[in-house]
Amino acid sequence: MSDTSREEQEAARARMVGFWRHYDAMEARLSRPLTERMLDLAGVSPRMHVLDVACGRGEPAVPAAHRVGPRGRVLGIDLVDGVLEIARERARREGLENIAFQVADAETLDVGARAFDVATLRWGLMYMREPERALTSIHRALKPGGVLVIASWAEPARVPWASLARGVLERYREVPPLPRADEPGVFRHADPARLEAALQGSGFSVEASEELEVPIVEARDARDIVTWIRQLGGPVMKLVGELPEPQQRAWEAELIMELELELERSRAGDTVTLGGVTRLTLATAIAAHGGKSPRE
Repeated sequence: MSDTSREEQEAARARMVGFWRHYDAMEARLSRPLTERMLDLAGVSPRMHVLDVACGRGEPAVPAAHRVGPRGRVLGIDLVDGVLEIARERARREGLENIAFQVADAETLDVGARAFDVATLRWGLMYMREPERALTSIHRALKPGGVLVIASWAEPARVPWASLARGVLERYREVPPLPRADEPGVFRHADPARLEAALQGSGFSVEASEELEVPIVEARDARDIVTWIRQLGGPVMKLVGELPEPQQRAWEAELIMELELELERSRAGDTVTLGGVTRLTLATAIAAHGGKSPRE
């Protein structure tokens, strides 16, 4: 990697950390039902050892630490130390001493064999270069019969936080197609069959799948949601930034109109929310590839 590329990557990570420092409390509050449902599905209870992969700012790692109690433990891993520091600060505020966070790559993870009862992976697997390697690493870290719960996004039409701005932009310029199903991206596992195949090929038995509508941003109105979308950044906003200024303003005006229609159903008092449908997948680690699930 060139020095310029490395500097750009570091700058992007710094922007991301700043974004989440600003919005972390809101997103954690809005998505708490998802976190709790993940922990419920996994059966997280006192004394358990939990591995939270791609834990970011500590969801669901921090709530898991409360559930396992002082005689359990939680390890959260992520690639970006800046977001892990947000998680560490939260854990200290909440008086937790049974949780640790470390920088680690899930695809080459080495946290001990058969060391954990449960693993969680919320909105992270779809961004990994080789998710099957990550799943194999997680399988190695779980005890036989251990449980993995993954949260991934459904198809674009049901995930407006990630698709609406792109759809409006397509009226103003050519937009590259979404990443293929074998490439990192929000919708990589929108097709549940693809994730299930990856799990089964990595030593897991898929036990259950369910869907949950999850808001991830709350604001006063559509204009504030557009501000959030701009601050979130990403490929779509880069493409918007390449438009002439009059077209950028037109794109924003149309996006606000589209959002107003979308947000009306989520209005509660003086606020609106935007999010999408998340799919939860529950899987069990088989003792050896090709064996049977302990639940069968």
